[in-house]
Amino acid sequence: MTTDLIDGFLAAIPMPAVLVDQTERFIAVNSAAAALLGQEGKGRHFATILRQPSVATAIEACLRDREPRTARHLANDSAQDTTFDVTLRYVPGIGAVSGGAVLVCFDDVTEREQAGQMRRDFVANVSHELRTPLTALIGFIETLRGPAKDDTAARDRFLAIMEGEASRMNRLVGDLLSLNRVEGEERVRPKQSVDLGAHLGSTLKTLAPVAEARGVSMNLEAPQGGILVTGDPDQLQQVFTNLLENAVKYGGDEVRVLLSRSERDPAVRAAAARVQVIDNGPGIDPVHLPRLTERFYRADSHRSREMGGTGLGLAIVKHIINRHRGRLRVESELGQGSVFTVILPE
Repeated sequence: MTTDLIDGFLAAIPMPAVLVDQTERFIAVNSAAAALLGQEGKGRHFATILRQPSVATAIEACLRDREPRTARHLANDSAQDTTFDVTLRYVPGIGAVSGGAVLVCFDDVTEREQAGQMRRDFVANVSHELRTPLTALIGFIETLRGPAKDDTAARDRFLAIMEGEASRMNRLVGDLLSLNRVEGEERVRPKQSVDLGAHLGSTLKTLAPVAEARGVSMNLEAPQGGILVTGDPDQLQQVFTNLLENAVKYGGDEVRVLLSRSERDPAVRAAAARVQVIDNGPGIDPVHLPRLTERFYRADSHRSREMGGTGLGLAIVKHIINRHRGRLRVESELGQGSVFTVILPE
């Protein structure tokens, strides 16, 4: 087989690939492999470029016994660490004195590895969030079965705490189910017509008792005639409820809701409605803003748990807005309050 033919075959492989013959030198390197390894490498000993022991050992073994091998190659593309599954197969009749060569292919599995790590982190976070109230419940049950079983005052106090911890677990499970549902529907475009003004007014009425109990005033500023968007009424209600509830719990003593419309909003490059939830609270340190919509991420973990937060609310909001092809913007500075803006195309 001619060199041109070998190079042509390697160029047709849709992943980084090299050929190493019995002289342990590269006899062919496709462009994807040259980009991955940082140099063309043709004619060089493989060990001067592929320095990772697992890959080098696999190449040597495959050249020796001609059996298939696999290995793992770790690299960095200057933006992040990358991971490649390496497969090695012996090709007879090519290379020096037609002694055969090893075809080494690199399959980029970085996204799969990241997804696996995300799943592991998610399970660890859920386990932690459930274990805390569960441990409290078990402890109080043991106490009620022991020294406190005949103490009426202690029993009532412990039962109230247990009820709170059970409610916290119930909220977490509910948010997990909600997150799973909205993720599953994220690619399905909603088709109903929703009056945002009426929706926001209904949400404010629902949360009015909570706001009054905390001494927080809520005001809606919306144009006459309402603004219609295509959406899922229940999910949009969930978005506004979450944002307003957060503003009431963590903001100051005033929450303003502004509804407006733009003929061409630059965020979605189309006619869109904007809903801004503005509070005058302590604000959020800008360092937290990029991560606010991550699952279980909290700017103030202690306060969030005290308020009954699960750490999933803004993650659910993000997925719902993504389903509606919209955008979520968060602006805040310490001591200056916060502005959460939902942009929904019509």
